[in-house]
Amino acid sequence: MTYGTVTAGVVAELRAIVGEKSVWIDEERLETYAHDETSAEEYAHAPEAVVLPTTTEHVAAIVRLANHHHIPITPRGAGSGLSGGAIPVFGGILISLERMDKLIDLDLDNMTITAEAGMVTNDLAHTVAEHGLFFAGYPMSVETCQIGGNIAENAGGGKAVKYGVTGRYVMGLELVTPTGDVVWLGGKLAKDVSGYDLKQLVIGSEGTLGIVTQAIIKLTAYPKAASDLLVLFESPRAAIDLVPRMLRQGIVPTGIEFMDRLSFQTSCEYLNETLPSENAGAMLLIEVDGNDPAAVEADLLAIGDLCEKHGAIEVYVAEDRNAVERVWAVRRNIAEAFKVASPVQSLEDIVVPVASIPDVIPELERLAATYGMQIPCYGHAGDGNLHATLVKDPAMDDATWLRNKDACLRELYHFVQGLGGKISGEHGIGLKRKKYLPDVTNPVEIDLMRAIKRAWDPNLIMNPGKVFELDAGP
Repeated sequence: MTYGTVTAGVVAELRAIVGEKSVWIDEERLETYAHDETSAEEYAHAPEAVVLPTTTEHVAAIVRLANHHHIPITPRGAGSGLSGGAIPVFGGILISLERMDKLIDLDLDNMTITAEAGMVTNDLAHTVAEHGLFFAGYPMSVETCQIGGNIAENAGGGKAVKYGVTGRYVMGLELVTPTGDVVWLGGKLAKDVSGYDLKQLVIGSEGTLGIVTQAIIKLTAYPKAASDLLVLFESPRAAIDLVPRMLRQGIVPTGIEFMDRLSFQTSCEYLNETLPSENAGAMLLIEVDGNDPAAVEADLLAIGDLCEKHGAIEVYVAEDRNAVERVWAVRRNIAEAFKVASPVQSLEDIVVPVASIPDVIPELERLAATYGMQIPCYGHAGDGNLHATLVKDPAMDDATWLRNKDACLRELYHFVQGLGGKISGEHGIGLKRKKYLPDVTNPVEIDLMRAIKRAWDPNLIMNPGKVFELDAGP
């Protein structure tokens, strides 16, 4: 399939829609939008034009224009994605929603907030916190990510064990379809079986089925009490083994975050921070919250006792919010720290059934030895979502690295599939994992997804080149 290009005439039409200063075609600005948080050297591709709409009507008009000229469109939020989902692999028009960041409605009676897709998740969190509420499905990159991107990836985070991921809290959304129509899906309803749940189909579709411009987010009362444990273990296997045991006790922590030694050491060095970790090969960061302080304390004591009975070296209670923030900052900054310390890497996003988590660590150790690389591991152990990161040995040449990385990923993905897992728990397939998806996915499932894509996007212009191959695959 051949796509149209952004000609001078198309630029003039775009400027007629959004204004002269909201259409960028200069090379320096285009370069900024050529990549997300994946490797720019490996995946970057510049758009032909960046457009910054401020209304849903603008977005719909741009999409209709793109359909008329058969020009590909790439929707983009903060550009904080980790799968290449916002990279315009066919050039064309990149629609950045960064200026669509307004609060539309805060409905305290229904405990919802309606916001434009470009609102930074952290801004939303601060807004509702003033009223004793919070958005429980927020991801770890809360300071930079935007609501629309969270929805596109169905983002998860450190509280998913108890509260779930983004999709649980999206009650309604305004969508510009791939043909330029505007539709509201869902609403402020606790129950709705009035036809297919198209809202849930859009959530996690990685911008391939339309552009979310507004969303109604369900809010939760802020818990009255919360406490955190930092638990040290001699080895990653010892730490991971504890997770299924803990969940079988009937206690549901808010989050269980896992960090192996290389991960927390790298983050501590990046932050110039220290943790009590002299003999630790791995750590669990466990959070408990609730509305009854006594119940929270009882759960914390029960978890601490369980940890001590099953091999913990030390169990530390974060006594105040400053201490809590220090340890969580170490966890949140691991990915950023590795980018600085080891810029050539592949951050993975595997997810397995919780009971299978202990099987993953020895396989990562085997793969690291086989392919001559480090594979530090951290992530959301309480829901089986681990971020194994393939890190290039500086002595390895680039060609060998690329071959070994590909072979290692294929082995890892097949291993995860054998455990009943998937190759992405929260970052998405995007461009980065697209070629691996057919290896570990039933072709009937992929054909169903392709059929939906073609029905919604007959001209195949909406974020093409992502998730799976179509007629216009790169």
